[in-house]
Amino acid sequence: MSPFDPTVLLPDELLERFRERAAVHDRDNTFPDGDLADMKAAGYLAILVPRELGGEGLGLAEASILQQRLATAAPATALAINMHLVWTGVAKVLADRGVDSLRFVQEGAAAGEIFAFGISEAGNDLVLFGSDTEAAPLPDGSYAFTGTKIFTSLAPVWTQLGLHGLDTTSPDGPKMVYAFVSRSDAVVTRDDWDTLGMRGTQSRTTELHGVVAPAERVVRRIDPGPNPDPIVFGIFSVFELLLASVYTGIARRALDLAVATAHRRTSKRTGQALAQDPDIRWRIADMALAYDALSPQLASLSRDVDDLVDHGPRWFSLLSGVKHRAVTTAKAVVDDAVLVAGGSSYFAGSELSRLYRDVLAGLFHPSDPESAHSTVATAWLGPVTG
Repeated sequence: MSPFDPTVLLPDELLERFRERAAVHDRDNTFPDGDLADMKAAGYLAILVPRELGGEGLGLAEASILQQRLATAAPATALAINMHLVWTGVAKVLADRGVDSLRFVQEGAAAGEIFAFGISEAGNDLVLFGSDTEAAPLPDGSYAFTGTKIFTSLAPVWTQLGLHGLDTTSPDGPKMVYAFVSRSDAVVTRDDWDTLGMRGTQSRTTELHGVVAPAERVVRRIDPGPNPDPIVFGIFSVFELLLASVYTGIARRALDLAVATAHRRTSKRTGQALAQDPDIRWRIADMALAYDALSPQLASLSRDVDDLVDHGPRWFSLLSGVKHRAVTTAKAVVDDAVLVAGGSSYFAGSELSRLYRDVLAGLFHPSDPESAHSTVATAWLGPVTG
């Protein structure tokens, strides 16, 4: 089998268009409609959909490589489309394990539907294990959702919103309910996205006012709290791996910019290129040493998900760990790239200035540093007692 070639779906000339637009969308706080149109035309929205359903038939390992590459050009575009890819990835993870309840997601993605991720809620550190959104059961098996979701990427363009809520009224309740809803008058998208970085994602707040998910789009009812259900593993694994891929891509771009700057800039003191300065060489080497560790980890864990490898209870520490390392490493690499580039990177028009702001968003995505450390500590030391 020949090695996977990400340039087929994301050729260099397409990435350059994305990179040029990224600066404009960051400056104007607008959504990258042009990027989305180009990705639709390239079949990117269905990269994780099986070929027999009209997609590219790729696995998470290949999607990770593509997302890393996309993030080198337009981190906000990569992060936004990540949320669509999460749902198509969850559909793949479930289907690979014999659960076909998200086939409509795969068919919809191949037909041009755009799926958004409606899980995050203000102050809800339970994330997948709880929800402040009310999920009210209706007589026909449908559910009405009322609540507020935050960080809803793709806000201007999504056609289907995958979400969760808590059913406290059914006889077997409480139950976490996972479902999909369409846009309607019962969904209000606030125009409140004006952030430090990742501005192109347009991850606006979403108000749910009794929006109804039909019975056939109610895909899972599970107990709240830590749960081995496939949908929990599916969401956690795909979200963490593809998120880590985006920030790994940012680290790669920062490293490339630092290398280019070191070759371009000349020291007035020595008359030589900065690439010959021992301190600069050490700094860039340190950046490369950190970056080089990320891609193999992502490749290994992504392939393990694709191949149904069973890491048992260690899965969650492995996944939260790789996300944490990718984000903290990317932030450190960008910091060092700014030091190599010098004062020019402080200007708003500098690409490094944008990367410096974009990379900070990684700190806010689950698993946050506290959650990651708690998960890993439990995996190695056992739960806290007493």
